[in-house]
Amino acid sequence: MKELTPRELVSRLDDYIIGQQEAKKAVAVAVRNRWRRLQLPKELAEEITPKNIIMIGPTGVGKTEIARRLATLIRAPFIKVEASKFTEVGYVGRDVDSMIRDLVKTAIGMVEQEEMEKVRERAEKEAAERLLDLLLPPVSDPDEFEFDEESEELEKRRRRREKTREKIRAQLEMGVLDDREVEIETEHEPSGPVVDVFASSGLEEISDELQEMMSRLLPTRRTTTKVKVSEAREILLRQEAEKLIDRGRVVREAVSRVENTGIVFLDEIDKIAATGSWDHGPDVSREGVQRDLLPLIEGTTVNTRWGMVRTDHILFIAAGAFHTARPSDLIPELQGRFPIRVELDALNRKDFEKILTLPQNALVKQYTALLATEGITVEFTRGAISEIAAIAEDLNERLQNIGARRLHTVMEKVLEDVSFEAPDMKKRKVKIDVAYVRRKLAEAIKDEDLSHFIL
Repeated sequence: MKELTPRELVSRLDDYIIGQQEAKKAVAVAVRNRWRRLQLPKELAEEITPKNIIMIGPTGVGKTEIARRLATLIRAPFIKVEASKFTEVGYVGRDVDSMIRDLVKTAIGMVEQEEMEKVRERAEKEAAERLLDLLLPPVSDPDEFEFDEESEELEKRRRRREKTREKIRAQLEMGVLDDREVEIETEHEPSGPVVDVFASSGLEEISDELQEMMSRLLPTRRTTTKVKVSEAREILLRQEAEKLIDRGRVVREAVSRVENTGIVFLDEIDKIAATGSWDHGPDVSREGVQRDLLPLIEGTTVNTRWGMVRTDHILFIAAGAFHTARPSDLIPELQGRFPIRVELDALNRKDFEKILTLPQNALVKQYTALLATEGITVEFTRGAISEIAAIAEDLNERLQNIGARRLHTVMEKVLEDVSFEAPDMKKRKVKIDVAYVRRKLAEAIKDEDLSHFIL
């Protein structure tokens, strides 16, 4: 976990997310407290549990983005799950433990990537040698009883071959041979229809165990494939890197990260909150889902194919719009496990203007960069940005409030013709002003029925 202070975390989040300072502060403090816990003596650290958070706010205001960016900044294993997927557990829903197994998979991928970067230089050298052997197969050593004259001739051939090899090496480094095809051998883990049936029916744990058992019992399937040199280089690099990596250490480190720094983002938590009588109907299954989630959030041990994983110190961030339900509609035990509640503000015109221009991934920057690849220079006037923001706000009020996602719809409509005609345009500079925006959106805004479908 990177040692960023709460102030630094909030500042980094500001680079991508406009507003929502209370939510940013809450997650920054929660993350810093986890770092503080790891500095304590082991006995005391075990007693300190994470302070889980519920984010309350309409769609499109940044709930998911805050959690995702936070995990990226601190390099923590992160997974986003929809709470509604677990509705009717035991019937059609997924097993709640599957989110922890998915989190471990994510962590293994992260650690594996880091380890591969450490051995990359050595793996690249080994991969290059194997690629050279494919392009210029080695010859067997001469018989030691050959005559001296023949030995001298063989030595000359070897030197010529070595020169040829070095020439090919230079061409490989320059990319001259990238389009040439070579045959390489690849390995595939054994699998079967039984495993696929279990995986598709939601019994992921059984599927994982069967997959592991089959990989031990059945031989690894090898196939020879013809690929281009550029693709072969990547395949061989991965194969060589995997040889150099200690898989056991990767798994141990991944499980440790999940247990100490893992983040689970539970979206649509309001969908499993009871809204009426609990005597019958869907509310019964909703309460059942909450009770299934409770042990994970309180702290339990989940059995995975990589060993037992404790959830005591995983940070759970729940989010929901809570239009028809309230946080108090959750069962009391679950409410107690989410001590921090943060309400996110609905976005207005000023926020939309900032979202369009200020973040590092601002929409205006994205569209400008995309069209620049076609040689088109797009310039947005200040008035055009204000007009787009005002139209987005008006549409959210008249139709349905989908927050900043409305900006994507409006921007696509404004730039639809330019995006379509860009490869054939003779005019290489396009100026987007207020008149241009109104002209492109006039029909859709005027006709409310049409705006329901288009915007």
